[in-house]
Amino acid sequence: MTSSDAVLKKTPFHARHVALGAKMVPFAGYDMPVTYPKGLMAEHNAVRTSCGIFDVSHMGEFIVRGPQAVEFVTKVTTNDVAKLAIGQVHYSGILNERGTFEDDCLVYRFADHIMLVVNASNMAKDFAHISRELAHFDATLEDISDTTALLAIQGPLTESILAPLTDVDLPSIGYYHFAVGTFAGVPNIIVSRTGYTGEDGFELYFPDQHADVIWEALMATNAIAPAGLGCRDTLRLEMGMALYGNDIDDTVTPYEAGLGWLVKPAKGDFVGKAAILAQKEAGLPRKLVGFTISERGAIPRHGYPVFVDGQPSGTVCSGTMSPSLGVAIGTCYVPPSHAAEGSTLHVEIRGKQIPATVVKFPFYKNASHK
Repeated sequence: MTSSDAVLKKTPFHARHVALGAKMVPFAGYDMPVTYPKGLMAEHNAVRTSCGIFDVSHMGEFIVRGPQAVEFVTKVTTNDVAKLAIGQVHYSGILNERGTFEDDCLVYRFADHIMLVVNASNMAKDFAHISRELAHFDATLEDISDTTALLAIQGPLTESILAPLTDVDLPSIGYYHFAVGTFAGVPNIIVSRTGYTGEDGFELYFPDQHADVIWEALMATNAIAPAGLGCRDTLRLEMGMALYGNDIDDTVTPYEAGLGWLVKPAKGDFVGKAAILAQKEAGLPRKLVGFTISERGAIPRHGYPVFVDGQPSGTVCSGTMSPSLGVAIGTCYVPPSHAAEGSTLHVEIRGKQIPATVVKFPFYKNASHK
């Protein structure tokens, strides 16, 4: 069987997307909505100004239990799990022994277990990779991805829209914290103040058998716009948030990607620690930067060649025309000597080298997240 013959998985909301007229595309082995009939710009603006909803049920969820659950997750991720309070989340990296990214992830700390949330395209790889460390710890690892639904409701009006649907005190949930409560009459829903857009909002994790009830309750508010993968990408890029497979992958270390704040060497040993500390000591060969292009009609796309001082410097990692800013934006890796704000590089677009200017992340600076 070739990859093109493979049967795509469907999320619990697949029929809803089709009924709404979404354009469906293959993504990480799933049939996913990329845009709805109103288009990417309308969806993007809805999230920036009011409220949009993303089906992100393709993401992976792993549950870690046991007396050494914290120690195990500490070993297989870069951030300091022991410093998480119960009900708190943090962003982290999963590295290999070379110190490069197997994936990026979220780590949720519950009273009696930990949940790791990983990228859909890396689920099987991640599970196998971190399982190699299990023998050294009194802990168990369970993949609940296929039975877990996940919706991201994002935008500055999200809290007021969702409040009538839940017994969770939403204002009391801080950024990167979560609570468990009843939502739309369904108990034991994880309500997490997290997201991938820069706007305020919540992500809801729940067993997939409740998908219809939750979706119908949300849509009945008549205040939430369905949003697809297309604007999820433009929103996260405006915030300078990394996308695995574009901005980070298994050739990139956290320090190169500007994600050194995820690395906590003082916590003790973890996979990849020796390699990344050695790289930091020796000096970084490159750094991820954001850039803008002012030339009209010149839009950088993933894979376009980048040049620094006339020499090749890899390719564009992520690029688009920013809906919020009306300017072309992108990311790429450059030598540290050219990573400072205001530095010039060139992007080859339609056979012509177009000047671009390095800017600080985020590109969009008026987001509502708390």
